[in-house]
Amino acid sequence: MTNSPESPNNQPKPEAVLQQMSEVAQQTQRVLEAFWKQQAEESASGGFSVSDTSSINTAFLDWSTKLMQDPGKLMESQFQFWQEQMNVWQSFATRAAGGESQTAVQPEPGDRRFKDPAWSEDVVCDYLKQSYLVSAKWLQGMANEADDLDPKEQERVDFYTRQFISAVSPSNFALTNPAALKKAKETGGQSLVDGLKHMLGDLEKGRGKLKISMTDEAAFEVGKNVATTPGQVVYQNDLMQLIQYTPTTEKVFKKPLLLVPPWINKFYILDLQPKNSFIKHAVDQGHTVFIVSWVNPDESLAHKSFDDYMMDGPLAALEAIKQATGEESVNMLGFCIGGILVSSTLAYLAANGQAKRVTSATFLTSLFDFKETGEVSVFIDDEQVAQIEKHVSEKGYLEGSHMANMFSMMRENDLIWSFVVSNYLLGREPMAFDLLYWNGDSTRLPATMLLFYLKEVYQQNLLREPGGISMAGTPIDLRLIKTPTYFLAAKDDHIAPWQSCYPGSQLLSGKNRFVLAASGHIAGVVNPPAANKYGHWTNSKLPEDSTEWLEHADWHEGSWWTDWYAWLARRSGTQVAARTPGSGKLKPIEDAPGSYVRVRVSD
Repeated sequence: MTNSPESPNNQPKPEAVLQQMSEVAQQTQRVLEAFWKQQAEESASGGFSVSDTSSINTAFLDWSTKLMQDPGKLMESQFQFWQEQMNVWQSFATRAAGGESQTAVQPEPGDRRFKDPAWSEDVVCDYLKQSYLVSAKWLQGMANEADDLDPKEQERVDFYTRQFISAVSPSNFALTNPAALKKAKETGGQSLVDGLKHMLGDLEKGRGKLKISMTDEAAFEVGKNVATTPGQVVYQNDLMQLIQYTPTTEKVFKKPLLLVPPWINKFYILDLQPKNSFIKHAVDQGHTVFIVSWVNPDESLAHKSFDDYMMDGPLAALEAIKQATGEESVNMLGFCIGGILVSSTLAYLAANGQAKRVTSATFLTSLFDFKETGEVSVFIDDEQVAQIEKHVSEKGYLEGSHMANMFSMMRENDLIWSFVVSNYLLGREPMAFDLLYWNGDSTRLPATMLLFYLKEVYQQNLLREPGGISMAGTPIDLRLIKTPTYFLAAKDDHIAPWQSCYPGSQLLSGKNRFVLAASGHIAGVVNPPAANKYGHWTNSKLPEDSTEWLEHADWHEGSWWTDWYAWLARRSGTQVAARTPGSGKLKPIEDAPGSYVRVRVSD
């Protein structure tokens, strides 16, 4: 967006201001019309929110009741709070009088909200920052003060207390953010006008609900500058397209490699740019790579079950790969929920005497034991699952926006408030960032599959129980899996906590290897060796306790990819002539990345 013409004193010309205000008024009218239309639609269909206010209210009511049962502890906490606030005030008064004063409290390492020098150099800004940090510490501490609170309610109280604390940060308001005030002064207020336009644009995009723009979506196009590794779609059905990638080496390993990504978001997180493409790197290492590209389902696929995802996903892919390459068995990799599907598939094959169809299995940030799931559990309880069930039974699917909102709230300062400040307070245009483009390219989830996953796999934790669930009429027992497996978890993963991923290595009966990557759910996985960024831990022994595993693990600089490639090479067979898509019995349907991945939720 270009700024309007300015007068010599850095103030916008009156005619430009009138023109912009007219544009703002028209945009506001469109936003209001979209909002009321959406409200009417949601009212008619029984609207659903990712945050269930009834369960939140119940949790905070129980918390306050428990807290009031010990007035002595409450008074002690309040006294300590006022004492710390007095220390902040004294520090401010000393600095305001021209003296030197020790800072009472500092932000946590990595807190980027207060990185602007003015937060420390300006006396008033420093006071606001310190007073906020003391209050935040006190509030979060109070959230943990109540005795005998139900653990699930305690998690909810902790989580939503943090959401409130993050929301009221002085960095989020124009009048208390020094960078916003400075920018407004430098631009004669144009930055605030631009910010208002950005906010109205996001409201318009969300049809009355704020859909924060995290990146310049016009800067990317699937198949043009993301998901560009050459290949062909060689098979497709209602749920997926199977892509075979073009080899870059004269010789390849005999065993093909099948990647099964999650169907929450799209597969091209593994193929963003050539420099960080997991897919391209695997091809360059001499693997014949296939990947499942899941459909973005609509109401016509509401009946598709977890069974269907297995039958039409990895099992259908195995048959197609056999036709394309002549190989009976493959190495298989599952990412996140794709790993859950791969484990179920392995157990299904083992129970039906076909275990040898998969030579090795790799699981990336995949949970098999849902006893401890971290903050995700805040969004999945009986009340909220009942709401989801009602919603998807009428709609046929869960909209992608609900999953996106949930994941954003789990990293609210990075994925919500930082963009509020940049887009609205500073009036900046969103930057072009491939990862955030992918993050915003969300997917729907079909009703039948979703409810099975939420109830039986997530809530009841039946996947880990022998025969707890059945797939296509076959009881699933993970203990039957004797396939060599490679488990990769990420230390700072907020979606699949690594301590909760670790039990998977105890459930399967084969020769298992567990590796822990530094960083989070995405950065820990998509970490090419050339980037020389995050390291990893290894330990050849697998004690029952994850803490003990880490205590005796060895730290390695650099990407886990090199460790995995060495492990995978030993299970990939001899070298054979490279296989070109279409050279087998399956003929190309269309160029990679195919048409399924191009369908956006707005289409």
